[in-house]
Amino acid sequence: MAGFLIVCGRYAAAKDTATLVEEFAVEAVIDPAPEANYNVAPTTRVAMVVDRPVEERVQRQLRTARWGLVPSWAKDASIGARMINARWENAAAKPAFRSAYAKRRCLVPADGYYEWYAPAPLPGAAKPRKQPYFIHRSDGAELALAGLYEFWRPSPDEEWLVTVTVLTTDAVGPLAAIHDRMPVLLDPSGYARWLDPGAPVPPGFDARLPVEMLAAYPVSTAVNSVRNNGAALLDPIPAAPSSGPDLSGGA
Repeated sequence: MAGFLIVCGRYAAAKDTATLVEEFAVEAVIDPAPEANYNVAPTTRVAMVVDRPVEERVQRQLRTARWGLVPSWAKDASIGARMINARWENAAAKPAFRSAYAKRRCLVPADGYYEWYAPAPLPGAAKPRKQPYFIHRSDGAELALAGLYEFWRPSPDEEWLVTVTVLTTDAVGPLAAIHDRMPVLLDPSGYARWLDPGAPVPPGFDARLPVEMLAAYPVSTAVNSVRNNGAALLDPIPAAPSSGPDLSGGA
């Protein structure tokens, strides 16, 4: 998986179950949060927050799912590796995502996510190496990546596989200087509406986190390999003149 640099193809998730329960007003822990992971990659099991019908009410739950959505009609689960992201602009109409978009929307908690900046090559010079950035909330709170989840199983007598995808959209503000796409980051005011399994998302729904609440800084290229992990991946490195924009003070 080294070099798997799809938009929102890596993120950090180190918060424990108790912290996620508090930050997302979770009522029931169906699956505890996975162990701290500072280099979450596709096909990894990740935490997600969902609203699920329980008896005659809707319950806010913490669950886990494998990152890479497998549609219910898929012949095998391998398709999920190609479906870690869905485009915000057309997910509601795409066959792979429209069922989940209608009634299985979720939040994917993240401490922050990585994106790779591609410097412009200098005349006559070799193509420069992409510079990873860590993008996070400047106040230290958890990010809520808008996602979709699905249930799949190869046959009726086998266990269900739960999978998830992260929605992406055009990058806004200074973040567009790093990459032209970014995950859809929801503001807490929009959580309940996004998660509601009993009603479709209304046309024009937009409860994205203000870009002013985000900050970004360059980190070591060690994050390029999924073999590397640990909190040191989040350590900022000096921003070289050619490494990209400095957004450490806020986006």
